[in-house]
Amino acid sequence: MSNKIMPGQTIGIVGGGQLGQMMALAAKEMGFRVGVLDPVDDSPTAQVADFQIVANYDDKRALERLAKTCNVLTYEFENVDVDALVAIQDKVSIPQGIDLLAITQDRLLEKAFLEEENIIIAPYATIVHPKEIQDAIKDIGYPCVLKTTRGGYDGKGQHVIVSVADIAPAMNLLRHGTCVLEAWIPFVKEISIQVAGNGCGDYTVFPVVENIHRRNILHETIAPANVLDEVIEEAKRIALVMAESLNLAGVLCIEMFLTKEGGIYVNELAPRPHNSGHYTIEACSISQFAAHIRGIVGYPLPKVKLLSRAVMVNVLGEEYVETQALIPKKAEWNFHYYGKREVKDGRKMGHITILTDDLLGTLEEIYQTGVWD
Repeated sequence: MSNKIMPGQTIGIVGGGQLGQMMALAAKEMGFRVGVLDPVDDSPTAQVADFQIVANYDDKRALERLAKTCNVLTYEFENVDVDALVAIQDKVSIPQGIDLLAITQDRLLEKAFLEEENIIIAPYATIVHPKEIQDAIKDIGYPCVLKTTRGGYDGKGQHVIVSVADIAPAMNLLRHGTCVLEAWIPFVKEISIQVAGNGCGDYTVFPVVENIHRRNILHETIAPANVLDEVIEEAKRIALVMAESLNLAGVLCIEMFLTKEGGIYVNELAPRPHNSGHYTIEACSISQFAAHIRGIVGYPLPKVKLLSRAVMVNVLGEEYVETQALIPKKAEWNFHYYGKREVKDGRKMGHITILTDDLLGTLEEIYQTGVWD
């Protein structure tokens, strides 16, 4: 165990959302103390942690306070200030490393990393000035997607371009800085995979799952994905190539497009547990959150077993009340709510995982509730 972090010692989490909450629950089960830094008082993570420092993610003094009280530090999302972490890296172990964070914060750095590892990605062009879009579209063609290089999630910071009429509104994104123009991949399925490492060359891979999005927000995850064995093997190969290249500690999620010819294009990386891995809490022999904690403290990682097929469905703000009315009616459903104070449309308030032998029947059962029209 390279980091020598043992039960009774403290894990610090930068970010107080639901991912941090589920990390903290896994850490507490293993006997660790947990501290969190987040600007929102009584954040979801703070509700299950031992203490919270209320401060912004780029507050160097607050991060230093967290570093001094923790034995190891992790982050639950990408938008953590890299410079602020650099300033404290000599004060606390940050097993995930800062390079991975920097790569996944910037789409151009991410693409350069993937190309260096010979991973197939969509054709793209860097756009600095509006006049460059027309020339790039000549090479890439319609449809295509203009994306900001930093800060986008759940469909934010991107604009689909299907004709000349879409170019002008898309240019508003350039106000945020350099953008990337990507070819639109005609995919038949969106799939993802999680891989965990412990910083000592030990890796474990989770099942390949299918993701269904609505309005660019993950709606459902189906585990396992109904794809050919060769697709599963290639997705696992890609995951392990990246994990080994990064000497991964903790969880990395890789989101991919699958074409009808069986081609796989990597779309995005997330350097931490991911919404599409929530099903692992009930459906796998180890959850992505437990694997992440084991990884950052240097514990050995077990081989992941899928114990049951499953469907995970997100609960957004507009579905929050209606899903609670389902609790007395659905004894077999596993309801998770994150404890967020403010309910907003489009905000992830919770998720539901259903273990099943009949994936199609379960998808129909979810639809028939009328909650997710």
